[in-house]
Amino acid sequence: MTVLVFSPNWLGDAVMALPAVADIRRHEATGRLIVAARPGVAGLWQIAPGVDEVVVVPRARGAARWRMLGENAETLRRAGADAAILLPNSLQTALTARRAAIRERWGFRRGLRGWLLTRAIARPRGLVHQTDYYRHLVAALGIANGSRVPALTVPAALVEGARGMLAAAGWTPGTRLLGIAPGAAYGGAKRWPPARFAAVAAQLAGAHGLQPVLVGSEADRAATCAIEAELGKIDRADSRPRAITLAGRTDIPHLAGVLALCVAFVSNDSGAMHLAAAVGTPVVALFGPTDERVTAPVAARARVLTAGAWCRPCLLRECPLDHRCMNGIDAGTVAAAAGELL
Repeated sequence: MTVLVFSPNWLGDAVMALPAVADIRRHEATGRLIVAARPGVAGLWQIAPGVDEVVVVPRARGAARWRMLGENAETLRRAGADAAILLPNSLQTALTARRAAIRERWGFRRGLRGWLLTRAIARPRGLVHQTDYYRHLVAALGIANGSRVPALTVPAALVEGARGMLAAAGWTPGTRLLGIAPGAAYGGAKRWPPARFAAVAAQLAGAHGLQPVLVGSEADRAATCAIEAELGKIDRADSRPRAITLAGRTDIPHLAGVLALCVAFVSNDSGAMHLAAAVGTPVVALFGPTDERVTAPVAARARVLTAGAWCRPCLLRECPLDHRCMNGIDAGTVAAAAGELL
């Protein structure tokens, strides 16, 4: 069979779907494996093992929503898939698969989309980690589950490209790198203060000789600039590490190459956090308003840090109180956790 998998729409969710897609790849009935993905996550599947083709399907929204949905459906129709497995729960995904005339359409039954599916699977009850949520779907379809750990081997060419990018930005090859991702697409409530990221960078530079490399999207530039400004306030020049800033300069494959070169990674709950864990980089993950029981990185070399705030996890985008869930995590604890992973 030619199997088409609809990818989750956020980078972190897409990384957490890697084990389920690996299960589909191993299944004896799967011949050709195609992944349909939004432009923002297509790069992940271009380097994911076992994926034969990636079809980019732009998001359909606004006045052009139905026209774009029809164009996406026509693109997928030409892919010639025998079956589609819908990892997102959206009605739009099910409509696209139906209009693409894919004979078998399998996914979770949710809302009004059940009639659009040829196999509608009941969603698991209770609190389920997102990785296991996707694995539950493929298991219910009769596909055996393998490892639940997302794993991504970065091609050597991308790692070499990352070396060149870092060197051009001022990195001396041989200097160990500390990756820092201060952004979070979900909202400001997920973001740890820039001054504390800077304090961690300074402590790990002094104790372990690490040079910080700041990563993220173009939208995270303000956060990375704030960290650089905080590093500039450090009194002692020998304790003031020079940061390399790559925010807005990497797509997902090249970001994976950079993360593969880091010896440790400190991040809010974000897509970059999951990507770093998947490529095997030790991760210290800072969780505030979101629930680590559902979206913590699945990796042996990952540490999740939280504060004992009564109000978490609230899942709010912006904090209406004093942001105690993030402010309660101190820089010394984060630096110590990263040091232990080293």
